[in-house]
Amino acid sequence: MSAPTSRKPTVTEREAREVAEAAREQDWRKPSFAKELFLGRFRLDLIHPHPLPADEDVQRGEEFLAKLRDFCETKVDAARIERDARIPDDVITGLKEIGALGMKIDTKYGGLGLTQVYYNKALALAGSASPAIGALLSAHQSIGVPQPLKMFGTQEQKDTFLPRCARTDISAFLLTEPDVGSDPARLATSAVPDGDDYVLDGVKLWTTNGVVADLLVVMARVPKSEGHRGGITAFVVEAGSEGVTVENRNAFMGLRGIENGVTRFHQVRVPAAHRIGEEGQGLKIALTTLNTGRLSLPAMCAGAGKWCLKIAREWSAAREQWGKPVALHEAVGSKISFIAATTFALEAVLELSSQMADENRNDIRIEAALAKLYGSEMAWKMADELVQIRGGRGFETAASLAARGERAVPAEQMLRDLRINRIFEGSTEIMHLLIAREAVDAHLSVAGDLIDPDKSLQDKAKAGANAGLFYAKWLPKLVAGPGQLPGAYADFHPAGHVDLSGHLRYVERTARKLARSTFYAMSRWQGRMETKQGFLGRIVDIGAELFAMSAACVRAELLRSRGEHGREAYQLADAFCRQSRIRIGELFGRLWTNTDDLDRTVVKGVLGGVYEWLEQGVIDPSDDGPWIAETPPGPSRRKNVHRPIR
Repeated sequence: MSAPTSRKPTVTEREAREVAEAAREQDWRKPSFAKELFLGRFRLDLIHPHPLPADEDVQRGEEFLAKLRDFCETKVDAARIERDARIPDDVITGLKEIGALGMKIDTKYGGLGLTQVYYNKALALAGSASPAIGALLSAHQSIGVPQPLKMFGTQEQKDTFLPRCARTDISAFLLTEPDVGSDPARLATSAVPDGDDYVLDGVKLWTTNGVVADLLVVMARVPKSEGHRGGITAFVVEAGSEGVTVENRNAFMGLRGIENGVTRFHQVRVPAAHRIGEEGQGLKIALTTLNTGRLSLPAMCAGAGKWCLKIAREWSAAREQWGKPVALHEAVGSKISFIAATTFALEAVLELSSQMADENRNDIRIEAALAKLYGSEMAWKMADELVQIRGGRGFETAASLAARGERAVPAEQMLRDLRINRIFEGSTEIMHLLIAREAVDAHLSVAGDLIDPDKSLQDKAKAGANAGLFYAKWLPKLVAGPGQLPGAYADFHPAGHVDLSGHLRYVERTARKLARSTFYAMSRWQGRMETKQGFLGRIVDIGAELFAMSAACVRAELLRSRGEHGREAYQLADAFCRQSRIRIGELFGRLWTNTDDLDRTVVKGVLGGVYEWLEQGVIDPSDDGPWIAETPPGPSRRKNVHRPIR
């Protein structure tokens, strides 16, 4: 067995892209509403009528939600968690006892066997009681041991680990390193084969649940050798193994109760039987797990929106300015309308994506990514607007409000807690690139070699012929469609309700316009398209708005058809769609009229120090120290703060 090395893998930009490309799912075996949307094809039939859960799934889910609500209302002290920066052990023990650790685990392994829909409802409920509890449950089940084992584990692994995860053992997912974030090609943690074991060495950063975890999913690099294909590989690791040290419990601006740490592995022996999948499949396993795992964040974002709406309603009715409630002043009222309409849309996106995940008829990799992206961005904006509506009280802590006799509303805490969702499980910037790659997959499949500078003339000629055939069929379909027919989607204009059919016609027309814009950009920039991140981000944001509009309309019609607040749902969907159309218009305008080129010039100047004079006149309160801590392999020199809860 070779000794571990402290040398970080050195990779080129192209090599990093190749690693990421190899990890993504290459094929589309099932239809995808969002993929079709980006291609200019509005496949309403894929989402309407709105799919529904089976009656037995509803009954089982509702029974657990009632139990979870009672637990959260009687056993969870959110103020204490915020004050102590820790979820009390008895609360975590109680969550174990009611089965919250096993919500997504099959009943045959001791879990509750909830659907994705009800799992997300439970996360929204728990996260509203305490965002730290939502994070703990989500990290354990959405990306921790249960989900990758469910999808890729052997039967022996499932029999061994899933019963533990369902009732007693907390799990964590370890990918990020101090010098490795969204560029896993540079992953330094090693797993060296040694007989029937692998020996792990390395350091992992931001290990959510890592401080209290019993089981870990660890991504490590296996060196290529005789009999070993090597590559980034996934392992289940016992957190109490010799050589595993939790060196630090990290603290953050929000989610103060989160058990997030730094974990060091030094000569940790892991049985080969604990490897998930084959060597080199680690990133593919991680990305596939996240296809549904990402839905946990928009679940808690939708829950946050509901809470923001409740507080905005109650406060704005009680607070008077100039002779009337502040809600009736247009400047405040527009914010309340935004919160209400957006909360409806976020829940619509979540419910639709979750039900599609349960049915497993559609490929939802883009839908889940859009839900995460859109939910995290819009929830942050809603919380920010709530703080503004509350004024000085929005900036004041709940503890301070209570100390002077007012209702302890943690609006500023909500803002802090929600901020991480724009970074968790793929930052907004990374999500833009990830979704953009999937959105242009059809183009790259037929024309990728044409714009690849490393391909031969023969390859380019072949690609040109294939592209010609594809675009000859595809481009004419972008000229006209149902969105130009006044009577299209008439089902969404029932008597006595506002008209949503016009919004769906707009979605159909705009999807074709979006596809034409993407094609024009590829024709204009060709191989440089991947560097146009500003443009790609706006393309994705337009697609996210169109998806949300579609989901909102379909959910409104579902509620109307079931006699559940249909009139009000139609009003909220109409308000959201009108607000969304304004945002889409602005995004289209910025596709071609923007400061992207000038921004690049300024950035080069900033990095080159030519504007350093602008920084004068202030004091930097930061302490000295490296921007990124050195983490050479070797034994830990720090106290182990691992704290399993039993």
